[in-house]
Amino acid sequence: MTAPRAATAPHFREQAALADPRALRPRPEDAARIAALTPAELAVTVENPAEPLAVRLAAGGLLALVGDPRTEGALPVTRAVSGGTVRIGLEPGHLDAVTDAWARVGVEREWIEKETPAHTVELADYWIGAYPVTNAEYRAFLAATDRLSFRDRLDRPDRPTTWYLGAYPYDRANHPVAGVRPEDADAYVSWLSERTGHPWRLPGEAEWEYAAGGPLGLEFPWGDAFDPAAANTREAGVHTTTPVGAFPAGRSPFGVFDLGGNVEEFVADTYRPYRGGRFVADDLAVAPLPDGTAREYRVARGGSFSRFGDLARTRRRHGAFPSPLYPVGFRLATGTRPPHQPKEQ
Repeated sequence: MTAPRAATAPHFREQAALADPRALRPRPEDAARIAALTPAELAVTVENPAEPLAVRLAAGGLLALVGDPRTEGALPVTRAVSGGTVRIGLEPGHLDAVTDAWARVGVEREWIEKETPAHTVELADYWIGAYPVTNAEYRAFLAATDRLSFRDRLDRPDRPTTWYLGAYPYDRANHPVAGVRPEDADAYVSWLSERTGHPWRLPGEAEWEYAAGGPLGLEFPWGDAFDPAAANTREAGVHTTTPVGAFPAGRSPFGVFDLGGNVEEFVADTYRPYRGGRFVADDLAVAPLPDGTAREYRVARGGSFSRFGDLARTRRRHGAFPSPLYPVGFRLATGTRPPHQPKEQ
């Protein structure tokens, strides 16, 4: 990333317009209604697309304080995805059209080129987290592994960088955790696998993309046209994380929430060009290693509250740049039916 480009491109602008509290504050009568709901009823309200955004966020805010039954169970909630021969990636002939569609926010052609060419992959049946891992879930991991102490090196912090002064954000317990490193996500997966006796992992790139776009290969988890009301991206006007599932219109064809916004998510793969594609040495790999090879980075998928809707595209391949604009989290996957997972959903 060059300084002039960073200074002028909306894509790299750290501060968004101030959120309008009037659009995010429920009406008094709605607030009274929400206050009378049980946690189970609040969970339904958060994911009810018929409710206004302000009501969904308020319901999620109460759940963060009283306990969210969706994310505080013994096992993560998952969605089943049937495998088979699936097609992922972008046809090269669509490269310019996608670039042009998002040029207004500073998207560059080489970023989209990483999605090419479209190709088929074989996927086995798998299960993917219905929600990204939350702050509450990540705190349990830190506490259980004694990572809440400050014994580790200060230049390798274990607490998410989004936790101000390292304090657990109890009022955002059901928001997705963000500001973690790939190795932190890997450590969480190992801990959860040991604790539950079940082989959890991060989803692969192809698994993530197929769970987001479905059999039709949708451009966004909800369809082929961008909808600012369907995902917590910068266009939504919230400009911070939100309770998981609070944008139900953006649910994927497999019933997975927040694949198009809220926070970006690490997957299991490091960046490699697709077979037949060109290695793109963009801002994430501009500093080659001494032997001349490109610097590796873990791929992130999905959109973010701090980024524009181009990153909510199901095919988009990117990564974490060292900037406050890139608070990355993760979600879980497994190739083995989780305990108590119903055969049909």
